[in-house]
Amino acid sequence: MIDKFERIKLGHFPTPIEYLKNITEHLNGPQIYIKRDDCTGLATGGNKTRKLEFLMPDAIKNQADLVVTVGAVQSNHTRQTAAACAILGLKCLIVLEQRLTDAPSTYMTSGNVFLDKLFGAEVILCPSEKDVKEYATEIMAERKNQGANPYYIPVGGSNHIGELGYVECMREIIEYDKDNSLTHIVLATGSGGTHSGSVAGKTYYKNDVKIVGISVKDKKNDQEEKVFKLAKTACDYINCDQPKREDVFVFDNYVGGGYGVPTEGMKEAVKLMATKEAILLDPVYSGKGFDGLMDLVSKKYFKDTDKLLFIHTGGAVSLSAYEWAF
Repeated sequence: MIDKFERIKLGHFPTPIEYLKNITEHLNGPQIYIKRDDCTGLATGGNKTRKLEFLMPDAIKNQADLVVTVGAVQSNHTRQTAAACAILGLKCLIVLEQRLTDAPSTYMTSGNVFLDKLFGAEVILCPSEKDVKEYATEIMAERKNQGANPYYIPVGGSNHIGELGYVECMREIIEYDKDNSLTHIVLATGSGGTHSGSVAGKTYYKNDVKIVGISVKDKKNDQEEKVFKLAKTACDYINCDQPKREDVFVFDNYVGGGYGVPTEGMKEAVKLMATKEAILLDPVYSGKGFDGLMDLVSKKYFKDTDKLLFIHTGGAVSLSAYEWAF
């Protein structure tokens, strides 16, 4: 069982699953439910809290006194990592990568960036000509020379340890869905840990629900290969059967101009969820993910008898940094 892995409580679990009555009626298709992983509690919540509950014990086991991680400027992952470090009394160093060209100053300083600093993290912007992971590795080497013992968490917390969080999330979903009536889980897929952890969880618990990933960054084939590779690593780690390649499925039609670049579909999805259900999506992940879900419903990809669960990965605090886009 997953209980054998060391875990530190950082969030409120299980998160609620709610029926989106107004949106279901509005879209006039399958029943749509939402898994409220925006309500995990840590630093306004989000999906990374689940991963950090398993990653932070590994940092402590490695006697780290400095946690180093990377992300885009408005990263939800870095915010939650900074908050986890604050709770556990560890120093946190965040290296942010600028992925938007000509972004306004509010994008660079408000939302998640402001909160990173409020939680006490040291924030460094990666020079545009450098690879963010390589740059973080250089900084870690410097800090090691100065006597620190750094622990590196990859982008999105997406590795075999972080994926345990979404193996555990699948357990919550399966326990909720006692009559096996859920046909599809729809989620935004970026660094891949939430998606791959869900696939590993589906494999581990021998569940038949279909998982549909909506890419927020990479092309279909690249994203599917990344997620499949991560899912295989997670299945090795928890010692279960290997996932099937056909269980990893991604649509890449909703990325738009690139990661974090606003699209008309994202804006429509955010506005619709706000005005119909009073739920705030974020502009980078769940906004594009829900845009994909709405479009697939309109194109009759799902049957009217289907029952969908959308995983809300959090991140609404970045809306203030994207006000210009709306």
